Amino acid sequence: MTYEQAMDRLAALGPEMRTVQVNGATVARKFSLDHIKALLHELGDPQKQFGSVLIAGTNGKGSTAATLASIINAAGIRTGLYTSPHLERLNERIKTSEQGTLSDIPDAAFGACFARVDAAATSLVQQGILPHPPSYFEVVTAVAFCFFAQAGVQLAVLEVGLGGRLDATNSVEPLVSVITDIGMDHMEYLGNTLREIATEKAGILRQDGVLVTLSQHPEANAAIGDLAMSLNVRGVDAARCLPPRQEAGNRHSESTLLERNTYPLSLEGQVLHVDSPLFGQHQQRNLALAIAAAIELRSNHGFSIPNDAIEKGIRDTRWPGRLELFRRGDKNAPLLLDVAHNPAGAWTLRAALAQLPESMPRTLIFSCLRDKQLTELAQVLLPLFDASSGDPDRARDHVILAPMNNARAMPLEALLASATKLDVPARPAATLAEALQLAAELTPQDGIIVATGSVFLVAELLPLLR
Repeated sequence: MTYEQAMDRLAALGPEMRTVQVNGATVARKFSLDHIKALLHELGDPQKQFGSVLIAGTNGKGSTAATLASIINAAGIRTGLYTSPHLERLNERIKTSEQGTLSDIPDAAFGACFARVDAAATSLVQQGILPHPPSYFEVVTAVAFCFFAQAGVQLAVLEVGLGGRLDATNSVEPLVSVITDIGMDHMEYLGNTLREIATEKAGILRQDGVLVTLSQHPEANAAIGDLAMSLNVRGVDAARCLPPRQEAGNRHSESTLLERNTYPLSLEGQVLHVDSPLFGQHQQRNLALAIAAAIELRSNHGFSIPNDAIEKGIRDTRWPGRLELFRRGDKNAPLLLDVAHNPAGAWTLRAALAQLPESMPRTLIFSCLRDKQLTELAQVLLPLFDASSGDPDRARDHVILAPMNNARAMPLEALLASATKLDVPARPAATLAEALQLAAELTPQDGIIVATGSVFLVAELLPLLR
C-alpha cells in the first residue's frame, strides 16, 4: 500500500471520539484496551519486542517525551519516539534513531506497516473479534509499534494521546511511567474534577512499577498517590533534577523570554550542565522529569546513559511549535508560536509573556477548536493585549481573531463574541493567512506577534512562515 493510499484510508475513519458504524447503525464509540490488544496480538505483539517509557499528563508530556528520547538516542541506544498530534505530516508522530538522529518514519515504511495493520483489523472485524474497525489513533499506534519492532528499537518513549487508562499506548508494559503536570482538559471524556482526570492519567501505572513525577496540585497528588500506593508503585521524585533557585532577573529585552534554559545540576556527586533549546521556565519541570527518567533507566533497568549523553540529548532536542520564535527580517516584528490549547497551557504562555518588557507592543493572533474552552482561553490571554485598558504600555497592542482551515474550527462569530464579552477590542480576519498579514502591518518592528490557541493553528501558520 502506498503512503497516499494509507492517508486516504485513515481519513475515512472519521472523527476519533465521535461515533462508529456497527451493523449498519451509528453508535457512540466505546474505547477498550481489549480492542488494541487484540489487534496487536494479531500482528504478533510487536509492543513486546522493545522496552518502553510511557508518559501521561495534560501539558508538558510531549516536551518531556521529546527530551527523553533525544537523551536515549544520544546514548547510542536504538530509540523510538511516538507523539501526537502532528503539526504538518503524520510521519512526525513516529520517529526512530537513524544515523545518530531521530528521524520520521519514511513514507514507504508507513504505507507497508499500515497495510499490515489494516489487513489484521479487517480480519478481526470479519471474525467478530473486534466489534468495529479500530479508531484513527489505535491504527496509528499499531503502525508505530510495528515499525519500532521492525526497526529493532531497543527503547521507545511513548506519549499518551488522551487520558491514560484506556489510551491505546497503555497496551504496553512500561519499564517506567512518567506523569507530567495535570490540568482541566477533555472533561467530556476524563471527568469534571482534577481528581477524576488525574485518576485517568494515573491509569498508566503498573503493579510494582515505577513512577517518575513532580509534586503538583493537591487534588492531582492525592489521586496519583492513592493509586500508586494501592499498586505498590515505587515513586521517583524528579525535584532533585530541578535547577537551583535563582532570583528573577530584570525584564529588559525580548531575549529574556527566549533565553535557553541553561543551568548546572549537582547529581550523584557530579555536575550536569543543562542547556535546552526549549524556551520558558515551565520547561524546567519537563526537563527534570526527562533527566530523572534517564537516571532511573540507567540505575535500575540496565541502560547505559552517561551524563554526557544526557547533556547532549538535552542540547539536541527538537520540539517545534512550543514558544518557537521566527525572526522575519530587520523590518518585521518577530513571531512567537505556541500550541497552548487549554487553560493550563494558556496560563503557562501567560507566565512566559510576563517576562517581556512592559513597553513592548504586542499583537495576538488567536483561534481554537470548537470543542475547546474558549471562554477560559480568552479570559487568560486576551486581556494581555487589551489596547483599551488605559495602560499606556498596551495602547499599541492588537488582537486579531481568525478561524482555522479545519472542520472543527471555532467560528469567527464565536471568537469575536468572546472578545466582546471581555470588552477587549479585536479585529476579524477571514483566514489565518490574512491574520498574519494584518499582524505584520499593525505590529512595529520593536514589537512581537504571538500566535496561539491550537496545534492546528501552528500547523497552518508554519508553511506560511517558511
